[in-house]
Amino acid sequence: MSHTPHELAEEFPDKVEAMHELKTTDAHFARLADEYHEINRAVHRSETNLEPMADAAEGELRKKRAQLKDQIWAILSKA
Repeated sequence: MSHTPHELAEEFPDKVEAMHELKTTDAHFARLADEYHEINRAVHRSETNLEPMADAAEGELRKKRAQLKDQIWAILSKA
C-alpha cells in the first residue's frame, strides 16, 4: 500500500495549467477538485495512521476518489 498522496498535479502533470484555469472558471470542476482533495487527504491520513479508519470505510473513500478522478479526467480531456 502506497502512502504517497495522489495529488491531482501529480496524477495529471501535463494538465496543471488547465486545472488551474478550470478551477477559476468552472464551478463544477472546482467543486470536483475540492472534493477530490478532501477525500484524498482523508485516505492519506488513514494510510499513515494519523486518523485510522475501518478498512471498509477507507475502501469506500478510495472508490469515491477514483470516481472523482474519472470525472475530472473527462473534463480535462476536453479542455
